[in-house]
Amino acid sequence: MGELLLHSAMYGGAFGTVCWLSLLLLPWQAISTREQIESDPEQQPDQNLNDITVLIPARNEAPYIQQTLDGLKLQGKDLQIIVIDDQSTDETAQLAHQKGAQVIAGTTPPDGWSGKLWALEQGLHHVNTPYTLLLDADITLSQGIIATLKNKASTENRSMVSLMATPPMDTLVERMLMPAFIFFFKLLYPFGLTNKPDSRMAAAAGGCILVETLALRSAGAFSSLHNALIDDCTLAARIKLSGKNIWLGLSHAARSHRGYHGLRPVWEMVARTAYTQLNYSLILLLICTVIMLSMFWLAPFAFLLLHDPKTYMISLIAYVAIFCAYKPTLKYYHRSLLWTFILPFTGALYLAMTWTSAIRYWRGERARWKDRHYESKTDH
Repeated sequence: MGELLLHSAMYGGAFGTVCWLSLLLLPWQAISTREQIESDPEQQPDQNLNDITVLIPARNEAPYIQQTLDGLKLQGKDLQIIVIDDQSTDETAQLAHQKGAQVIAGTTPPDGWSGKLWALEQGLHHVNTPYTLLLDADITLSQGIIATLKNKASTENRSMVSLMATPPMDTLVERMLMPAFIFFFKLLYPFGLTNKPDSRMAAAAGGCILVETLALRSAGAFSSLHNALIDDCTLAARIKLSGKNIWLGLSHAARSHRGYHGLRPVWEMVARTAYTQLNYSLILLLICTVIMLSMFWLAPFAFLLLHDPKTYMISLIAYVAIFCAYKPTLKYYHRSLLWTFILPFTGALYLAMTWTSAIRYWRGERARWKDRHYESKTDH
């Protein structure tokens, strides 16, 4: 029996190694960082942006909102900024007023609505510009990036362009988990496929999305996805399904300044939507578990289970493939390539977060965020 288990582990390791090699060979190159955009240094700082309205949903964002608004001041002239105060209990609204933003007092979300989407729905009623920029309250934009995004949208005929903001990487937990978070997101939603008009893949990064207002409203805006927890990707799918082109890429010109001081905040962030990404399917959860265990544990550590030349070769090939797959993300974020050796442990943590998400759902809690709980029944 023990020998059977060991050989099963070896076959599992071989399967995991094949998965890693597939990531390197697939034509859409999900591991790549080629889909990126930065601020155009030739953009004039006084460029007229009166055709864009920024919507910022904000619930208890006092530590971050002013830095976000300071970044918007660097973008150009006549940019319209609306902060929807989502029933904050701190000084979010007052601080936003001090920075010159138009502040709307949000109301309690109706049944079935997530707080963020209800806030955006209220803000959208005040938008009368051709473009709408959906911006999280903790995102700092570098000078000129909004004009760069608008130029990309117009020249490439993209109705939506979004940026995967650079996450904070100051603490040990952030350095270990945040590059991996981007890496896993790119594997789930390959940017190369997302950006191809003839591909069914659609995704967006909700921290910074520039979208044509008409396309947004034509897709049903926020009412059509009012209970979606992965609202950015859902919106991207609606817009692409309507025949419009979208684009998603990495950027250093959009940075999150919401730090994750410890493991728990990251755990809560991932557990909020991880099971949703699997469509609340136990079968998909089990398949995901088998694949991740094979790729992150059986493949690189097969040699510890069975001392055989084949297992040594499996582990060697696996670690070379892991290094090649993770290297572009680490280089893009200026991280040491030694973090590659931690990726199996990081992958195990993210798998545990996914199971946390599933267990909460089975207990009747669809998600929890910003002191709000969303019950499983709202998904039906």
